[in-house]
Amino acid sequence: MAKRQIFYSFHYDNDVFRVQQIRNIGALEDNKPISANDWETVKRGGETAIKKWIDDNLYYKSCLIVLIGSETANRKWVKYEIEKAWNVGKGILGIYIHNLNCPRNGKCAQGSNPFQSFTMNNDRKSLASIVKCYNPSFNNTYSDIANNLEDWIEEAIKIRNNY
Repeated sequence: MAKRQIFYSFHYDNDVFRVQQIRNIGALEDNKPISANDWETVKRGGETAIKKWIDDNLYYKSCLIVLIGSETANRKWVKYEIEKAWNVGKGILGIYIHNLNCPRNGKCAQGSNPFQSFTMNNDRKSLASIVKCYNPSFNNTYSDIANNLEDWIEEAIKIRNNY
């Protein structure tokens, strides 16, 4: 299976260490994270600069993966990334990451499904009924993600191609 270009969406302050574990899974091609300093530079440019950065970085990606921590569903830019990815035809999936250990905070509470707040244009169907969210096993969270991530990505792309 070919390696895919992936855009990760997550709550940086709360989940960056959990996200880093997933980024280290070898299924993904050249997916370098933005550094905290670079993100601060982008943020200083204001809302237009942030949207441009997201749009530019999402453009060549095959799939958006929302890594769902305790507060991810409420984040403004996560919502923007979901809406943008869907509107430009990217595959989308969610992975609950609350059971991955963070060196600072340990595990966290499971967050809400970030796709619940989106509906399809014509039939008002919830995006949560289309986009799959995976809740890896409690005991083997990292292994569960590592063993299934490529298949989840391919499935998300197939699902999106049906809409």
